[in-house]
Amino acid sequence: MSTILKRSQKQGTGPVAGSKSPAERAIQVVAVAILVFVALLMFVPFVFSIATSFKTSPEAAQLSFGNMFWPDAPTTAAYQTAFDSNIQRWFFNSVFIALIWIGGRAIMDTMAGYAFAKMEFPGRKFLFLLILGTMMVPGIVTVIPKFILLDDLGLLNTYGALTIPFLADAFGIFLMKQFFESIPKDLEEAARIDGASRYQIFRQIVLPNAIPAITALTIFSFQGSWNSFLEPVLFTVGSADLYTLPVGLANFRAQFNTNWPVLMAIAVITTVPMALFFMVFQRYFIASNVSSGIKG
Repeated sequence: MSTILKRSQKQGTGPVAGSKSPAERAIQVVAVAILVFVALLMFVPFVFSIATSFKTSPEAAQLSFGNMFWPDAPTTAAYQTAFDSNIQRWFFNSVFIALIWIGGRAIMDTMAGYAFAKMEFPGRKFLFLLILGTMMVPGIVTVIPKFILLDDLGLLNTYGALTIPFLADAFGIFLMKQFFESIPKDLEEAARIDGASRYQIFRQIVLPNAIPAITALTIFSFQGSWNSFLEPVLFTVGSADLYTLPVGLANFRAQFNTNWPVLMAIAVITTVPMALFFMVFQRYFIASNVSSGIKG
């Protein structure tokens, strides 16, 4: 028995070799404590927003440590005021536009990324460099050209103005290209020998292996759409029926001024769907990476 234990220690496979010293365990505990503290610290503003949304205006104006994270007399009056406005329409607009962003980018960015990664055609590298070059241009620079083009096309004050210019983006194409390049060429060559067409290879072999990248692209697309503010403000030109939740929140800020419970209520309504969406897809994203392997 002692001979086996000594041999396992020499080979680094026994339980003794895998145990941590007290100093290493102490460092790990301190690191976890710091991470938990930072996470709680970043979560405090969100908890404060939720607590304020259940307060009355006088209670919210008299802030104290005792009622900072929970009101003395909780009430849903702020949420009733929010839902009495046009918030249902703004919520629908945000969800509808986000779904179009996700669908458009999942199709166009994925197909473009696959073409740049796996297909040979004239000017491929030059076109890809042009696409990457657009990532270096600040978004504010392209707002006016987009506005002029949408005006000439008659798309201002329509859902097209909030969706068509955003159906593809350079980052998504770059993300998908980099992922597709990691898929072995032998896999596609074997399928081609079996008589599979380019479309069949893409649909039946490449896409099932691209779930982690597509999930990440979905998260980024939803976040970008849900938080978009400048373009909806400019491209809707004051049309309240086309407002998204961030634009509606700014409108509430001007309308209710210092009525903090109402402002925090719509802020919570705006934030919670994005947080839930991220948590759900983050779980699938991590699971896809953990179980990653070539499928097909």
